[in-house]
Amino acid sequence: MKLGDLPIRDDLRGRTPYGAPQIDVPVRLNTNENPYGPSASLVGDLAEAVRRSAGDLNRYPDRDALELRRELAAYLGHGLAPEQVWAANGSNEVIQQILQAFGGPGRVAMGFEPSYSMHPIISTGASTEWVAGAREDDFGIDPAKAVAAIEEHRPDVVFLTSPNNPTGTALDPEVIARIVGAAPGMVVVDEAYFEFARTGTPSALTLLPDNPRLIVTRTMSKAFAMAGTRLGYLAAHPAVVEALLLVRLPYHLSSLTQAAALVALAHRDELLGTVDALRAERDAVVEWLRGRGLTVADSDANFVLFGRFADRRAVWQGLLEHGVLIREVGPPEWLRVSVGTVEEMAAFRAALEEVL
Repeated sequence: MKLGDLPIRDDLRGRTPYGAPQIDVPVRLNTNENPYGPSASLVGDLAEAVRRSAGDLNRYPDRDALELRRELAAYLGHGLAPEQVWAANGSNEVIQQILQAFGGPGRVAMGFEPSYSMHPIISTGASTEWVAGAREDDFGIDPAKAVAAIEEHRPDVVFLTSPNNPTGTALDPEVIARIVGAAPGMVVVDEAYFEFARTGTPSALTLLPDNPRLIVTRTMSKAFAMAGTRLGYLAAHPAVVEALLLVRLPYHLSSLTQAAALVALAHRDELLGTVDALRAERDAVVEWLRGRGLTVADSDANFVLFGRFADRRAVWQGLLEHGVLIREVGPPEWLRVSVGTVEEMAAFRAALEEVL
């Protein structure tokens, strides 16, 4: 029996699952991970927290993750209260819960592409029609065009990614405010990479007090270097959190996940201490790529989109043959490289020189 022989939903037929290549090579720069692992001190505290939690694994975890939400609210600042914060297994589950609550059959979600490919995938999984708006040549969003698209399609959920993946583009809060003002439903600003934005870049969190239908999502997978923990979260009006309680699975966030996230927050100065180094390395690789005559998108994230290649697959394959894995993603003719350690980026430069 094959997949096509199963009675799956018609809107899932012919689709392929999300997934970046998982290839064991010396230099992996394709999934935007933080390349700096946890310190021995953090590992020790994490082991102790897991040990304490293990004694109660016969019991269900705190269903509402109250202690974790208090600490996340304190980290985000902006006067947020714990009841304005929600957490789940990665920001993808947060997005899924949003679509379960505000999307569904007969409803529409919209995003401005190229952008994070999981937004339409999760929308489809939640039986929500996906409408793709367009970004400009510089990968920004023209607010007038965005408002016109919203007025035409009347989406129930609008996704904005800032900094955008795969382009690295950050949005001006005034653009976000224009879109929030025009949207008839919820607006989700995905800030998975916000900690990497240039100093002084405003967060959409500043817009929350005056916009009760705005949701800002974050993750611990990137700047916090805790991708294996699978912890995403959001900030919104308390009523939004109440809506998500209607669709979340009982005890969805395990005791061990909550314990690991709390340890990460306690060590946030250490974990976020790598951000400046990654920003500097990002800016250096942008300058180096442009010096080689390549086109590079301005980036406020921990990755860089560059091109343009008549045969990007050949470049991707050539780098792989030199032991460097990057991502073939985004618009045709472009490639994306995550920012790694100084040594990893040196290997990337050397390999790309050979390939080009």
